[in-house]
Parts: sequence; structure tokens; C-alpha cells
Amino acid sequence: MDNAIRTLVCGNGRMGALVRAAVEADAAFELVGQVGIEDVDALDAGDAVPAADLVIDFTNVAMLPHLAAYLRRNPAAVVSGTTGLGKQEFALIDELAAQMPVMWSANYSLGVAVLRRLVAEAAQALEGFDVEIVETHHNQKADAPSGTAKLLLAAVDPEGACTVANGRNGMVGARPAREVGMHALRGGTVAGTHEVHFFGPDEEVCLTHRATSRQIFVNGAVAAAKRLAGREPGRYTFEGLML
Repeated sequence: MDNAIRTLVCGNGRMGALVRAAVEADAAFELVGQVGIEDVDALDAGDAVPAADLVIDFTNVAMLPHLAAYLRRNPAAVVSGTTGLGKQEFALIDELAAQMPVMWSANYSLGVAVLRRLVAEAAQALEGFDVEIVETHHNQKADAPSGTAKLLLAAVDPEGACTVANGRNGMVGARPAREVGMHALRGGTVAGTHEVHFFGPDEEVCLTHRATSRQIFVNGAVAAAKRLAGREPGRYTFEGLML
């Protein structure tokens, strides 16, 4: 396949399977391999995993250091949707971005990208309104609140000046000013619902996104991967490439 983007898929779960199917169905890509958390030794080894032009990563946060070891030997464009990352992991992403083009996003839905923009605009226009963020996911999701909920929190409070209440329990008293409530619901097979409520005197604005399947995230990640491959090293955003 001349000029096809040689692609390594990281993740053997449901998202990994969907990404692999999308890559195999698209003539722009050539699948060179798929690895999961059980394959970390192969990532650490010299030539156990083929070199690639592109890595699409939807796996466990514990796999990131091993993926980084592979990428230091085989620099490639990276599209990552792995959630649950902390300061150490984001520092590692920044380190990789100095050597290769890297995109990390908690959500690869175009609709969520638009929602984030709308939330940022609403937060500015509705200054002083009380804000509550509610996210709902399937009963197998490991992290809470979701990465998308955190993106929406950053849109509401880009300076990090607000207090965050992760759920409420007991005699919490009156709601303080400049507090954002974060609530995580888990159940069934929900692919992902995110709501941002703005409560003012005698009125409420609610901005909502509902995902009915994981395929929207796969489609967005694959589309972003095509635009990222071959670019200069650096950190890229999904919104910056797609909107």
C-alpha cells in the first residue's frame, strides 16, 4: 500500500477493536500491529513491535510509560484517547511532543468539541450563575469524573479559580459562590452523556451532549489521525485540527 500511513493500534478492549476495524477499512492506513496492556514487554523490547508512522492509543494509563519507551526508539505521530492521566503522565506526553506530533484528548467527538466551545461562551455570558456538571457512563468505566467532564470544567473555569465539589453528602450547608459541582453516574451500557447546568435567578440553561455509541469517538480519532500524521513535532488539539 504505497503512501499508506503505517499504523499501530494500542488497546485490546472495545475501543481498540473499533479503532482497528476502522483502520483496516480505510485505504489511507496500513495496520502494522495491535498491542494491549498484556504486551508491555514487547513495547519495552528492541524490535518486538514494528515501527509505525502513527500510533492510535486507547488503552490503560499504566501502559503509557511502555508506549513512551517504544516511541523513543520509533518516533511516530500519536493520537491518544487514554483517560485517567495525572501530572506525571501529562509531563511524559509533553516530553514526547518535543520529538513528534502528539494529540491527546479525553473525547474525540466533534459534537463534544463544539459543546466545549459553547460551555466556555456560556460561562462568560452567565457570570455568577451556579454551575453543575453531570456525566453518565456505562457500568464498566474505570475513572470518575470522566476526562470529558474535566475538559468541560476547564471550559467553565480556565483559571482554576473555582472550588470543585465532587458530589455532595451530609450537611453541606448553602452552596458557596464560585463552586462547581461534578457528578458521575454509572450504569448499564451508556456510551456517554455530559450535561452542564447553569442555574441563575428564576432560570436554568442546560447544555447536553449524548453519545449513542463509541463509534463517534473512533471516527473522530481516525479523522484527526489523518491530519496529524506527517506534521512537525508538538502538542496538537483535536479542536485545533478539526474545527
